[in-house]
Amino acid sequence: MEWLPEAISNSHAIILVITSLLTSMLTAAMGIGGGVLLLAVMASIVPVAALIPVHGLVQLGSNGNRALMTRQHIDWPLVRLFALGAVTGAIVASFIVVQLPVVMIQLAVAGFILFIVWGPKLTKHEVPAGGVVLAGAGTTLVTMFVGATGPLVAAFIYRLGQEKYRTVATFAACMTFQHLLKMFVFGLIGFAFPAWLPLILLMIAGGFIGTWFGLNILKKIPAERFQLIFKLLVTALALRLVWQAAWN
Repeated sequence: MEWLPEAISNSHAIILVITSLLTSMLTAAMGIGGGVLLLAVMASIVPVAALIPVHGLVQLGSNGNRALMTRQHIDWPLVRLFALGAVTGAIVASFIVVQLPVVMIQLAVAGFILFIVWGPKLTKHEVPAGGVVLAGAGTTLVTMFVGATGPLVAAFIYRLGQEKYRTVATFAACMTFQHLLKMFVFGLIGFAFPAWLPLILLMIAGGFIGTWFGLNILKKIPAERFQLIFKLLVTALALRLVWQAAWN
């Protein structure tokens, strides 16, 4: 197809659209996991130079759809604090020239996820506003280099102990804002988004369909089971980062 980037074949485009649908369904149903799985598939197809910005724009569409569909459940005060930190992290990232070693970031993110999910439980009131701002700044800075920081943001929001719809909705809103900032930074440094836009729009459309199905699945999952599945899934993603770091 003439509208596809030169590096992407027709079969690759079909695989990417289907993967976007399935991973969006996973994230909507379980609260986490789709962004990392999508990144893993894209890494084997999309050129390295385009991987993070293209993945970010697709995730912007997917998370934006999910946030819109669940907007009545979003914890807006928390999102505003997260967004304040995210803007700070994006500003810092735009000035960083030297990329940190991927292995170092993978191990740091994995270690933090395992601690925040399995460590001593805190109540929502024990999480200071500064901690939310710091989480927004840190994860936004890291996402510019490794792409999928969803497990880290999700682990933080999960720690607040909110019910399942509030967890999924707030996570979607935070990730939407974070990916929006990522697109702004990559646009400033000159990434050519127009060349990838048709494929990205198709992947976002697939993600919209997957999100609708996933949210309907979420309705059928008991709250206790959701928390257990969510916890195990985030842990599995953290261990996957450790394995990747060891392999590298």
